[in-house]
Amino acid sequence: MTLSLSTGQAVDLRVRPVDDVLDRVERSLQVRLLPDTVVRKRRSVGARTVRDTWVRIERRSLEKIPDQGWNGTESAARLEGVAQPEWHGCVVWRDTDEPAMWRADETGLLPGAPAGSAILSEAPELPDNWWEALNASLDALAAQDTRRIATPDTVTITQGLVTESVRRVFSDNVDTTVGRWVPAHADLNWANMTAPTFSLFDWEDWGSAPQGLDSASLWASSLAVPALAERVMRERRSDFESRDGKLMTLFACSKILGPHAHPEDPRLEPARRMAEQFMQELQAR
Repeated sequence: MTLSLSTGQAVDLRVRPVDDVLDRVERSLQVRLLPDTVVRKRRSVGARTVRDTWVRIERRSLEKIPDQGWNGTESAARLEGVAQPEWHGCVVWRDTDEPAMWRADETGLLPGAPAGSAILSEAPELPDNWWEALNASLDALAAQDTRRIATPDTVTITQGLVTESVRRVFSDNVDTTVGRWVPAHADLNWANMTAPTFSLFDWEDWGSAPQGLDSASLWASSLAVPALAERVMRERRSDFESRDGKLMTLFACSKILGPHAHPEDPRLEPARRMAEQFMQELQAR
């Protein structure tokens, strides 16, 4: 490997050379990537192949790889009733120059383009059957069992993390005890779902999480478009009406309203209003 960086230094794959990584993936998976389809993100690179599949390559530091491993896409392949690309195989290796690992997963092609960006500024046009498929997949996911623990933003979610996140931004005067843990995608936003045909992808962080994490995450990514945020809340009403769902909404709001909040973020005010409402409801219980 030629990517030599000091320990702890952030790596942005949008700007780092990755030709040697792509070559290694092609040799290992015995497939050719189509150069004009390469999509580069901060910690991942993806490309279409000559056999009409998609390869996603991720680099992750060793400290960000939990004890359960980081085979999210592979382990999600066994989930039933969840609309997602078919998983074909993978290759994993440790970087020889720094404390990190690389992983490339080959899956079927997505049935459409991403519904939007991680944080939307305008609402996508979504038919009713799209919302039905979303609800069916999230409900099917939550009904299954897993020993995996979700890692939203590559951080393992625990009771302690929920308590710290909520109380750091809001108040100590609320019981943050999670009542129910269920399987969750843990990175649910508009960039990880397709439209007009629904499919959910990027399963790297899925695992057990407090009920309502996915719904709250999708709602938070919709806040700049009030009508869309309201639609998410209506569609996932059972989550938002639950105590754990309200906690997860506060958890999502803490990321928007926390110490790194941007003063011009259009999500600030709606997040603040909802946080105040849910804080009152939780304290009243």
